[in-house]
Amino acid sequence: MKSSENVLPGASAHAGARAVRRATWATMAQFFVNGATFATWGVWIPVLKTDFQVSDAVLSLAMLAVSAGAILAMNGVGRWVGRAGSARVLAISGLAYSIMLVVIPWAGYFPLLLVILVLFGMGMAAFDVAMNVQAATVEARLGKPVMSTLHGMFSLGGMAGAGLGGLLMGAGVSLQVHGFAIAAMTVLAALLATSYLLTDAPSHVEEGAAATPGIPRALWILGTVAFLGLVCEGAMYDWAAVYMRDVAGATTARSGYGYATFATGMAVGRFGADLLRRRFSDERLMTVSAWVGCAGMTLVIAAPWPVSSLVGFTLMGLGVANLMPFFFLAGARLPGMSPAAGVAGVARFAYVGMLLGPPLIGGITHAMSLRVALALVALTMGWIALAGIRRVCRLG
Repeated sequence: MKSSENVLPGASAHAGARAVRRATWATMAQFFVNGATFATWGVWIPVLKTDFQVSDAVLSLAMLAVSAGAILAMNGVGRWVGRAGSARVLAISGLAYSIMLVVIPWAGYFPLLLVILVLFGMGMAAFDVAMNVQAATVEARLGKPVMSTLHGMFSLGGMAGAGLGGLLMGAGVSLQVHGFAIAAMTVLAALLATSYLLTDAPSHVEEGAAATPGIPRALWILGTVAFLGLVCEGAMYDWAAVYMRDVAGATTARSGYGYATFATGMAVGRFGADLLRRRFSDERLMTVSAWVGCAGMTLVIAAPWPVSSLVGFTLMGLGVANLMPFFFLAGARLPGMSPAAGVAGVARFAYVGMLLGPPLIGGITHAMSLRVALALVALTMGWIALAGIRRVCRLG
């Protein structure tokens, strides 16, 4: 008969591996429902504009409210996840995130809608940070890359949420019913996943060490690179279609192909990156990715025609696809910070970059031209490839 010393370690290892696999699938579900929930809000924007009869300028306040809520929540969210753990925060914030989605169509007047959207952004921020902290823990325990695939699930959820929203609205389903359906899915996924998620990775802060006031230097470096990367990514969301129509000469009906190819490039890049990360270092892979993005934008501005621009936007999508997963992983590993504080800190810089990217491009376009503005995006991607990724990887 084998002794328990010979049997139990193997059984324990098998049970541990099974727990990590379950946590991986549970975390994938969180990324998927997050993408679907956020996409639902995006699909609603034109309908809400009509319902409230507001101009584009006033409507932009609604978009700003979501981002502002997320940015305002980041500091407190990092401490909350650090204290309560990502699994508990995912369950609670998933419920809050869903409630705010349900309430959006019930807002009777525009100022109330803005308040609801600030709260919606705060719920999204808490869910997002907790989700990425759990993802970093899952990758560490799994022993192989999975972060990019998880972010690919967010993209897939966004595509599913947008597609479902279009179908339901086309069938005459009200926003209220639509909101309840998506919220129920998000709450169910958040609550069911709780028992399968892992205990967060231990903090990198030495026991008894005093908290450093202000933002640590390592976070400033990582945050600055993340900010620039998300400025480039955010610029694509609002300006790819405009470039296709106004510069590349595509018809209005086909101008949306610019954003579509960019989004496709991002999805392909995310689902394919983890296989590459098993063969190449993160530094090498992300440097090459940034150069691909730079090359894509260079093609867009050097050959402003529909087909070449679509190729360029696809390359840009491939190039930026894994910047955010990489930045979140780096944030979870920052020396002297807990994973939750690091991820929340990076997210704050990233949200500001995403928020400021489109208006920055708009300002440069107004003063000069859209080609010049996108040339600066290409140069920024080149700097990230040449120096930014290396600086982040040297943080430890």
